[in-house]
Amino acid sequence: MSRRVPYFERPKQPRDWRFWVGGLGKVLITLGLLMFAFVAYQLWGTGIQTSRSQDTLQGQFDHALQSTTTSSTTSTSTTVPASTPASTSSTSSTTTTVPVALPSNAQNGDPIAQLEIPKIHLNWIVVQGVAYHDLKKGPGHFPETPLPGQLGNAAIAGHRTTYGAPFYDLDQLVAGDLIRVRTLAGDYTYKVTGSEVVRPDQYAAVIPTRDHKKATLTLATCTPVRISSHRLIVHADLVTDQSSQVYKPPTKPSSTAPTTTVSATLPGDSAPTTSGTSATSGASGASTTTPTTDPAATASTDVFSQGWFADTSAIWPSMLWGLALVAVSVGAYFVGKRYRRLWVSFAVGFAPFVVVLYFFFENVNRLLPPGL
Repeated sequence: MSRRVPYFERPKQPRDWRFWVGGLGKVLITLGLLMFAFVAYQLWGTGIQTSRSQDTLQGQFDHALQSTTTSSTTSTSTTVPASTPASTSSTSSTTTTVPVALPSNAQNGDPIAQLEIPKIHLNWIVVQGVAYHDLKKGPGHFPETPLPGQLGNAAIAGHRTTYGAPFYDLDQLVAGDLIRVRTLAGDYTYKVTGSEVVRPDQYAAVIPTRDHKKATLTLATCTPVRISSHRLIVHADLVTDQSSQVYKPPTKPSSTAPTTTVSATLPGDSAPTTSGTSATSGASGASTTTPTTDPAATASTDVFSQGWFADTSAIWPSMLWGLALVAVSVGAYFVGKRYRRLWVSFAVGFAPFVVVLYFFFENVNRLLPPGL
């Protein structure tokens, strides 16, 4: 039997058409394997990052729950005097108590709630913000909308495929399904009222508050799976008898004290007027102008609409990690050539190649649309 000649001891092939066709085939096979590896990274590798973030966020949220006391929110009451004749000595009044939550100090990326949907076995920590880096950690809350448990429409977005795919089964929800949200202010249960599929240009229209006297919840994600041409929107209403005290969103302070014009506030602070006229306070007569439009109507954007190569800061890191991949491959090749054994090349280069490949994929993934 003839002994198999080691790879580095084989005679060089003549550079004819067979050499170039064979070389092209090797390049295509390598590219194909890298593409399969990149798909695996998107489906599972990004999930590893998110899982680690969720573990950290869970600990932070649990600690915040333990340190939260009933004094973390304040309640204000508005007394509306009943109309009585001026000659009447005794005055009767009705009092409507509207608890107002303190402004949230949560920064983008901080945990603000725990979202549970029993039907689809979903249990995730929700972070503040819907930027790319926020949604890498888990579902994100639109900062311009009320928090869950507050009057108005609380809106939360999440990935459908990558980064753990928290909203992968969101399309299975139907009217009547329950959604539970635990916040620092209490536990709240919402009941799904329906869902809809909208175009990306219609996305912002379903996020703002439409009823300022009602607590609702909106979940948003991409659809269809891995195509992401449209947006899936799930609507839910608060179940008051299964929820903690509902609060009114805090009002943003005005920039200057003497001014009578109220600055833009979070949805739910007051029902916007259609004419933009001033509302006069019965107590002092001071006039304040209420916004004519819901601030969330213009602030909400499609968080999944980022196009190809939109994150320009990832271009140079992708190129540098790509060059590092080439350097690792070439270095492993020459080490194996020195010892005249191909397996030495694989043994030396495998671990560093996988590590560099991971960071290369991480930066390349930033150049893709986030809905993919």
